[in-house]
Amino acid sequence: MRIIYTLALALLSLALTACSGVEIRPSETDTFAAGNYRYYKWRSEPLQNTINSSDPIYIMDPIMRREVDSTLRSKGYILDRERAQFSVDYLYAVGLREGAKAEQASNISPIPSVTPNRQVDQAVVDNANALGGLKETSNIAVQFNDTGTREEVWRVIITKIMDNVNTVDSTKAADVLSKAVDKALRELPDAS
Repeated sequence: MRIIYTLALALLSLALTACSGVEIRPSETDTFAAGNYRYYKWRSEPLQNTINSSDPIYIMDPIMRREVDSTLRSKGYILDRERAQFSVDYLYAVGLREGAKAEQASNISPIPSVTPNRQVDQAVVDNANALGGLKETSNIAVQFNDTGTREEVWRVIITKIMDNVNTVDSTKAADVLSKAVDKALRELPDAS
């Protein structure tokens, strides 16, 4: 019984992770781990929103910095501009991704067929609409550079399909971003 419960819990957590809409693509950590880093700095200064712009970058910048600092601190890295061995920066870009093709959806087949007693229901229509067409994505590349050589030693790309591109909910953005950064930096080794 305990094994079934544990297995069910693991499957549920995988399903929730898969449905989060956030894709994390880290590079290998070998080069970063070989550097025996302990101290870091931010490569750029925090953004100042002097004109009260509603651009998402101004909402995202303090959240990114807070979450990266928090995660690195929990791994034993120390923010110190004077002794920094590596620098942290990020790039933000909006992108477009083509939706899934009809044959990639589990209940839509490209092969004509007849299923007795099966009517097209609203769920099938909603799936076809949700999986097709262009989707706007929010992409963040977090990059670590060696301060001596100025070479990249590690990076991770975070991609989120935007559900509603016209409305930015800062509370929801903060929640999604903090979880994504935590997951993205999870593979980094602890400080030496």
